[in-house]
Amino acid sequence: MELDKYIGVLVHRADLKLSNYYQKTVNPFDITIDQWEILVVLWDHEGITQKELAERLYKDQTNVARMLFKLENKGFIQRQIHETDRRALRVYLTDKGHAVKDDILEISIQAYQRTIAGLTEEEVDQFRRTLSIIHDNVKDL
Repeated sequence: MELDKYIGVLVHRADLKLSNYYQKTVNPFDITIDQWEILVVLWDHEGITQKELAERLYKDQTNVARMLFKLENKGFIQRQIHETDRRALRVYLTDKGHAVKDDILEISIQAYQRTIAGLTEEEVDQFRRTLSIIHDNVKDL
């Protein structure tokens, strides 16, 4: 089979381009794409633990802790010891983390719209379903 026929190769190429494009969109806010993902989750689920955050993002807890440290140093979030489990930390947005929400979401939505330009809503939904199936097929391998 030709290289361009492998789904993994095509997904990887698209991921590289998308990551580069999305990184450019969040650069003005002094955050990375990974940090953007954390903020997006926190805007809907503030106060979750670092472990829950890692699970939602499908990322390693150590990497999430490192990203949170950077976001904390930049003033976007704060971590507090869990009220019933002193080993766990809850993550909260600071005033700065709340204040950038509308601006970041606006450019994020614009980038998303550009990404899916030329596709119908049905095609986008089908693509999501297809990617989910592919993910499920390989997640435990």
